[in-house]
Amino acid sequence: MEVLPDIVAAEPVVVFCGLAGAESTKLRDHYYETPGNSFWELLHLSGFSRRRLRPEEDAAVADLGLGLTDLVGHWDPRSVDIDELVAKLGQWRPDWLAFTSKTVAHEAARALGVPPPGLGAVDWYLGPAQVFVLPGVSGANRRKDYDGRPDRLSWWRDLAGLALPSSRSTTTPGAAHLDVPVPDAVIGERRDRPLR
Repeated sequence: MEVLPDIVAAEPVVVFCGLAGAESTKLRDHYYETPGNSFWELLHLSGFSRRRLRPEEDAAVADLGLGLTDLVGHWDPRSVDIDELVAKLGQWRPDWLAFTSKTVAHEAARALGVPPPGLGAVDWYLGPAQVFVLPGVSGANRRKDYDGRPDRLSWWRDLAGLALPSSRSTTTPGAAHLDVPVPDAVIGERRDRPLR
């Protein structure tokens, strides 16, 4: 199984989370480096980076106040290391955890015993971070509709509007609590951080 080392700013605003698992036999050197993957383009067009970074520049996300990690999956038996992710988030203390596809979010939800979320801001937290689900960035994820929207970029811009200091408000819309029971170690409380 290929799991890349985490790349995370000292005080990240958003940590982007993909899925690493045993079903992937391709060795990779950088996050989101496969042909057709739109992660780096969407990161730029949504306002998280001033220019389009290349996959081999993935370490530069830390300079942007961001982070990259993977939810580690195992497929026989099927499980994900959700406790490991929660522990990392407790150390990093980001405002937002952005799953980079519904698949990743659904695996996390399954492990937590909560209903699978749709796209956008979710009414639950992993550790201190509110969850936001982005449309998949894979080149294979090309469709006419992304939960009622014609493109993936609008979801990325929603996240940027919530997370970036220049556009953040003092309150976070939509996030209060879960309506389903989830272990206390997984669900955290929102904390305010001074704007950078």
